[in-house]
Amino acid sequence: MAENRKEEMGLSKDYNLDEKWDACLDLSLRRFVYSSVAGAFTGLLLFRSPVTRWASVAFGAGMGLGSAYSDCSRLFDNPTTNLSSSNISNSPVSQDVQE
Repeated sequence: MAENRKEEMGLSKDYNLDEKWDACLDLSLRRFVYSSVAGAFTGLLLFRSPVTRWASVAFGAGMGLGSAYSDCSRLFDNPTTNLSSSNISNSPVSQDVQE
């Protein structure tokens, strides 16, 4: 019923932000938990000090959140400004510059 109302208002599937936010939150939570567990397991195997074990967990959690952030930014079709191709020129290189 809600989809019918959105289609009547002229909104396409590209602008369905509820589904995008749900997918993004689900992805972020899963990657945070899985990578934290992987970091904890790695810390238990490799390190003896509790500080380095917690650092391994924190590193894993950061990796999970970072990868979730990059995938969510692609999902919302809003790439980060550092990766945008607007700074790259499409003009060919002249012969003087090549030599």
